[in-house]
Amino acid sequence: MHDELTAVDIKKMQEEVDYRMCVLRPQLLAEVQRTREFGDLSENAEYKEAKREKNANESRIRYLKKMIETAKVIKVEQKSDTVCLFDTVTYYIEEDDEEEQRQIVTTLRQDVLHGYLSKESPLGKALLGKKVGDRVCVKVNDNYSYYVVVRGISKGEDDENIPISSY
Repeated sequence: MHDELTAVDIKKMQEEVDYRMCVLRPQLLAEVQRTREFGDLSENAEYKEAKREKNANESRIRYLKKMIETAKVIKVEQKSDTVCLFDTVTYYIEEDDEEEQRQIVTTLRQDVLHGYLSKESPLGKALLGKKVGDRVCVKVNDNYSYYVVVRGISKGEDDENIPISSY
């Protein structure tokens, strides 16, 4: 399966790859060399930490490159009366008697704690294409589902200020 990402997602990932390869990688390699000189490597915690950080950086570079090369680039289409990608949706959760607001984003930029909901999450899938007033069943799994009512749609656009997920 290929991740559906926007051109902005690809650009942000490429910028991170460039930063990690050109700036962070040399710094981390220098730190590994510096801590290696501390002596016995089996008891050198600084060296082990430096190696761990270097390896984490290399892993992130590989991950981002793979995402870029396998991504399916999508074009964001906006319809005036339905929930689309990058719109902020106000919805009412019936079972909790609460109203919440989230912006629907690509999976790469999801961060529920900051109000960004993945379009591939159960709630994101359920909300896409709906209109104000629609009552929607959100199926979390075979044993649990709940209903939400769309109360408002604030049209959005692919904003470069929305960060990509760190891991």
